Amino acid sequence: MLHRLAAAALALTLGLAAPARADTLVVTAARMVDVERGRYVDNPVVVVVDGRITAVGTAVPANLPADARRLDLPGLTLLPGLIDMHVHLAGTPYVSGFKVLEYADDFETVLQVPNARANLMAGFTTVRNLGGPDFADVALRQAIDAGFVEGPRVIPAGVSFGATGGHCDETGLPRSLARANDYNADSVDAARHSVREVRKYGAQVIKVCATGGVFSRNTEPGQQQMTLAELTAVADEAHMWGLKVAAHAHGASGIADAIRAGIDTIEHASLIDAEGIRLAVQRGTWLSMDIYNTDFTQATGTEFGVTEDNLRKDREIGQLQRDNFRAAHRAGARMVFGSDAAIYPHGQNARQFAVMVEYGMTPAEAIRAATWNAAQALGREGDVGAIVTGRYGDLIAVSGDPLADVRMLETVPVVIKGGAVVRDAR
Repeated sequence: MLHRLAAAALALTLGLAAPARADTLVVTAARMVDVERGRYVDNPVVVVVDGRITAVGTAVPANLPADARRLDLPGLTLLPGLIDMHVHLAGTPYVSGFKVLEYADDFETVLQVPNARANLMAGFTTVRNLGGPDFADVALRQAIDAGFVEGPRVIPAGVSFGATGGHCDETGLPRSLARANDYNADSVDAARHSVREVRKYGAQVIKVCATGGVFSRNTEPGQQQMTLAELTAVADEAHMWGLKVAAHAHGASGIADAIRAGIDTIEHASLIDAEGIRLAVQRGTWLSMDIYNTDFTQATGTEFGVTEDNLRKDREIGQLQRDNFRAAHRAGARMVFGSDAAIYPHGQNARQFAVMVEYGMTPAEAIRAATWNAAQALGREGDVGAIVTGRYGDLIAVSGDPLADVRMLETVPVVIKGGAVVRDAR
């Protein structure tokens, strides 16, 4: 990407017109997953021109340009690039709790660069970043899009916000070292203002904290921390600006009010009850339930600085969340893939697929949650989530039969983003 930018700049300097030549990639494989229908297409041929898919079929088109690149993947299965709807690119599980205070202020911002690349190399070509240092993810998205940094397509929240003293606030320090979230929203008017200001500085999704959380101090996951009126103001304001809203919500009352408010995705949804499931089904609200990461936290948390209080909260809700995932899926709730990567290592996101299958999904449904469903929840059906003409040329290839064994997605040898082969480890 950088050399193409440099060449274009040189051409302009010399007063020359940059050559208008389409970049064409032709990909073939043994088979392809039709993620909408959960079935295979044998011997697919996918043509990507200037980053977008222009043809999908079973025969190589006759009118390809002479300089078209060819990538043949015999024995491999093609899928769309995966989408993780809930990551924290500035986070790492290896530095938790008060250990963070041992590092410089911009430490987490720097971590975004290797973490973004780890997501991409694992086959996640699109991620939604739902919290981190203020607007650092906006800068990361710009750097990736301009070709300075390698990473997935990033949909940044800019900064998450909620109630003073709540999960999205700075709750881990004493009064003498007080810090606060500048976007705390303690009224309807403040909620609207925070949406406007966060959008102003580059957020492409709004993230609010409707309830307490696991990895914060002085909050409990079940506590509701924003009112129905405040949540409604956030949703209405964001939708007026054309943005989706994600609500961190563990507790049943906060989940139900977030759904009633018109929020688009419920993150975690750990303690969702029958009423919350009924509302989610009725209103078509997406649930993004991170049901793998508790295994990593309980196994390694003490070693890496997670406080005992946070470990307690994780223990208390971990199994309940998995059981409620099963209940919500059985009831027909719409579900997307969200790993909460940073609670466990970036690049290991796909380990969640097997847990989704263990708790009720078929492999096809789990894959659809990270492709077709996720694209719908993002409002990006024209760009990502399927191998369809017009969408980005974001593809992955795996060995084996992922519709029989979803663990095949844990090792992705080939990753293509916008027609560029960014990984080929065959």
